[in-house]
Amino acid sequence: MPGEPATADARALWAFVDGHSPDTDLGAASFLETRRGTHFYLGAADGPKASFLHWRVCEIAADAGRKLSTVYDAIGAAQVAKASFAGMRLLRHLGDRAAIWPFDPVPADGLVIVEIYTTIAARASGMRKGRSKMRDAASLDTALAAFGTRPHAPLAVYDDHATDAILAAAWLRASAGDTALWSPPGMTGQIAQTEGWTFGVR
Repeated sequence: MPGEPATADARALWAFVDGHSPDTDLGAASFLETRRGTHFYLGAADGPKASFLHWRVCEIAADAGRKLSTVYDAIGAAQVAKASFAGMRLLRHLGDRAAIWPFDPVPADGLVIVEIYTTIAARASGMRKGRSKMRDAASLDTALAAFGTRPHAPLAVYDDHATDAILAAAWLRASAGDTALWSPPGMTGQIAQTEGWTFGVR
């Protein structure tokens, strides 16, 4: 973010965001609001939206013809900016209680946090592009079976959040042993420490 103090790596950025976000509950809306029109797009008053469209190397690699989201676009139902910067605060407060990939080495055992796109899990289960949302028990069980996972315990409500989480967990369990996923070709050492990567993007 030109004009802001330089941060050498992701952890330094998380500390900067945390230190400049007085929001309760680890929110980061104020961080974006005080920088709207400079770094973040929150509406037409901020100027041309195209000026705020910057992406990580991983996001470009994952494009495959889709419309990319950027953490600098903070308006609309599909925006990921506010949650992303709040997530930086959360990761900082976790400290060394968990390894955060790819910023930390993957331990032989214990907790590892990765960023994922749930659509990767859906596509890996055999669902067609644009048809990756499951809103009933049968669809979820069919997708789970692709990863050798037994049928799920019934849910009170079948919505995208619940079914995505269950399928993503099954995919992670089935895929964690694939060493290629931990070392994607586009993820250099510098990218790993400054931008991070989404697990499953090759």
